[in-house]
Amino acid sequence: MGIAAGTPTGLVVPVINDADAMSFATIEKAIAEKGARARDGKLSMAEMQGGTFTISNGGVYGSLMSSPILNPPQSGILGMHKIQDRPMAINGEVVIRPMMYLALSYDHRIVDGKGAVTFLVRVKEALEDPRRLLMDL
Repeated sequence: MGIAAGTPTGLVVPVINDADAMSFATIEKAIAEKGARARDGKLSMAEMQGGTFTISNGGVYGSLMSSPILNPPQSGILGMHKIQDRPMAINGEVVIRPMMYLALSYDHRIVDGKGAVTFLVRVKEALEDPRRLLMDL
C-alpha cells in the first residue's frame, strides 16, 4: 500500500509492504516512520516500489476535490480531501455537517466497477463510524 507523503520538494509515495497482514496500530506506526523518512529525504528507491494501491490526502493542502491519477502498475488510488462544514438536507431540515469528498481512480482491466464502488461506500461508512473497522462490521 502506497501512502502519499509531502516533502519539501514534492510528493513521494513510500510503500507499506504486507499491510493486509498488519494491525491498524502497526500500519499507523509504519506510515509515521515512512512519512518521517520521506520528509527527511531518507527514503530509498526500493521503499517507493512495489505498491499496488495508494492513499493520498490532498485535504492537508486544502483540496476540496480532485481526480487522483493512477500511477501504473498500481491498480487504484484513493484520494481524500479537506473536511469542511457544508449545509446538508437531513429529515427535511438544512443543517451544517462536516463533509469530505473521496475520489477513487482504478484500472478497469484489474478492478471491476461494482467492486470499486462497493469499496468506496465501505470506506465512507468506516470514516463516518470508525467503530465499524474495529468490530469488522
